[in-house]
Amino acid sequence: MNNDSSSRIATRLREWIAKAAPGSRLPSTRSLVAEYQASPVTVQKALQSLTTQGLIESRPGVGTFVRAVRSARPSDYGWQTAALRSPMAPLPPASSTMRNVANDAISFHSGYPDRELLPERLVRAAFTRAARGDAALSRPPAAGLPELQSWFAHELGASTPAGTTPPNPSDVVVLPGSQSGLSSIFSALAGRGQPLLMESPTYWGAILAAAQAGVRVVPVPSGPDGPDPEELARAFEETGARLFYAQPNYANPTGAQWTAERREQVLDVVRAKGAFLVEDDWAHDFGITTNPVPVASRDDSGHVVYLRSLTKSVSPSIRVAAVIARGPARERILADRAAESMYVSGLLQAAALDVVTQPGWQTHLRSLRHQLESRRDLLVTSLRQHAPQAHIEQVPKGGLNLWARLPDGTDLERLTRDCESGGVIIAAGREWFPAEPAGAFIRLNYSGSNPGAFPEGARIIGQALERNRS
Repeated sequence: MNNDSSSRIATRLREWIAKAAPGSRLPSTRSLVAEYQASPVTVQKALQSLTTQGLIESRPGVGTFVRAVRSARPSDYGWQTAALRSPMAPLPPASSTMRNVANDAISFHSGYPDRELLPERLVRAAFTRAARGDAALSRPPAAGLPELQSWFAHELGASTPAGTTPPNPSDVVVLPGSQSGLSSIFSALAGRGQPLLMESPTYWGAILAAAQAGVRVVPVPSGPDGPDPEELARAFEETGARLFYAQPNYANPTGAQWTAERREQVLDVVRAKGAFLVEDDWAHDFGITTNPVPVASRDDSGHVVYLRSLTKSVSPSIRVAAVIARGPARERILADRAAESMYVSGLLQAAALDVVTQPGWQTHLRSLRHQLESRRDLLVTSLRQHAPQAHIEQVPKGGLNLWARLPDGTDLERLTRDCESGGVIIAAGREWFPAEPAGAFIRLNYSGSNPGAFPEGARIIGQALERNRS
């Protein structure tokens, strides 16, 4: 009732203020209490609301007055054009996957799993323990907490076959998220103006990081089983590149997973060319019907630079990742990171380590596998029933996304607009191509909120596609 009364008083006073001259004095609190038959607390709430809106100001010992409204004038930033000059490399626009949308929208666009798929209990407990420990007040080593370095090294080492030397903890550099790791790797190992081979389609953040680093991206087409080794070898030969970025397990956006034969073939090409493979294992924790097998587990000569993130599987608030690199490449990456951010928050590192070393972490991952499978299958079934025009070439064996090809001539801009007007948010596929798109595609995330709305979302997409053809 008090909230209703204070709102009513604020509305009446707002009407009075609109007609009053700047600097006019408001009636005293005692007068307002008598006029509106309200308590002093209720009147003060109304006045505080108007103060927050910038309509009134209080002068202690004097009273409350109507605040003068400053006339707005257009800002002139023309001088910055001359100061900044032309950008060295045009940066792609922000990805549609980072948009915040209304809670009642059916969201297929986001790149992050829904909160109910996160280990919330483990995360909260980890932060509580980390806040009580030394990590909350001390500066961690530049390369990361030794215990977390050991965890990352041990995880990759567990999949290393006999005869291959597993990584050491000293090969690990802890990062504030994999995105910053990509920027450092491209800058440190390729360098501005140099060629970088990149799967196409690929992660939009890698395209952005490449533009930021000023490298020259050379697309290499990649299918359900990975890139053609002969095409990759030809690209190395023709461009002189020494760096190839790829996602061998559950690629974003396609969900593709390289076969064992393809992993060996690509590694052979990289070795023969004296080059690096930057392996982005962002979806390591999101296997559904298969398990991820890192290419890095087959290499002990420093050809594979392995990037492993915990941000999506643990919590978006725990931006912790690691790069495992051997030899001089590791030192160059570490030097670039030190220049960029010096070190990663020890509190976040301690919390991340706490989560992944709890017995409940493996229990969570087993449950997550089943939840992702049911969500994926529901979306696939819904699309095949309500939007058969959206062709799914491959049902992913892991990851978070479906990649659907649309009929030739589809107007993607109109489609996304029509879907959004129907309450469905989708991501057009063009931003996952480092060069011209190879067709009309959409990426649909099946790990978002409210999976029960997937059939309705698919129906709206199908209707929008039908209108798009007319």
